[in-house]
Amino acid sequence: MIKTRFEAYLIIFALALGAMTRGAHYTVQYPGVGGYLLFAATAGAVFLGGAKILDALRYEREAREAGADTAEKAGLQP
Repeated sequence: MIKTRFEAYLIIFALALGAMTRGAHYTVQYPGVGGYLLFAATAGAVFLGGAKILDALRYEREAREAGADTAEKAGLQP
């Protein structure tokens, strides 16, 4: 489970490293425009995945804070 932004950035870095390696292989396997389009698709997938990971962390933090505020107002926590 990813708990901090630092952990998220490490995972995104690992995804990017693998995607760029795969993209480089695509440019060799499919010379020309097709290979470069596949290379761009692998990069785009990392951007989308990374954004989703970071958004999920923000959403979980906000939900946790909202839950703590609700519990505090109900007198369940000191």
